Amino acid sequence: MPRVPAHDLDTAPADSRPALRELQAHFGKVLNIFGEMAHSPPLLNAFVAFENALAEHGTLTESDKQAVRLAVSGYHDCRYCQSAYTLAAKAAGLTEEQTVELRGGTASFDTSLDALVRFARTAADQRGHVDDATWKETLEAGWRDDQLLEAFANVVRTFLTNGVNHLVGTELDVPAAPGVSEP
Repeated sequence: MPRVPAHDLDTAPADSRPALRELQAHFGKVLNIFGEMAHSPPLLNAFVAFENALAEHGTLTESDKQAVRLAVSGYHDCRYCQSAYTLAAKAAGLTEEQTVELRGGTASFDTSLDALVRFARTAADQRGHVDDATWKETLEAGWRDDQLLEAFANVVRTFLTNGVNHLVGTELDVPAAPGVSEP
């Protein structure tokens, strides 16, 4: 059972409602995580602004972003995010088998993406302390400095969603990803 109930558009604080409307329009409903974030208008509004900045100004493809998010969510063992990002990754063109592999921190089906995913997992594991060898290997795989910083922004964004889900005990309102452990 979650520690805080998920708000909807009727029960959310007034300062959270515009962000919830935007998220509802994008996802077709107010997902539990966003209804829970709505308890804190600064949190929800900061998340939406961050997400919009990544979408509007980023150079990573949607499948690249979802790969990073799956790798970090797998590392943090976040059941909710692994499930939600599996749906998003499949919508971005990745197969279910690829999403399972990405949750484990590798992408054997794409050497360039594999380097980015390993970079993201290292950044998550080492709290941003990525060693020079990993940085260089990722650049040599075809990524640019700006893309590594953007990938790190996706690591941080994913840490936020993973952390909120762990903190409040978000209940799944999306299909469980294959092989994801029960809470």
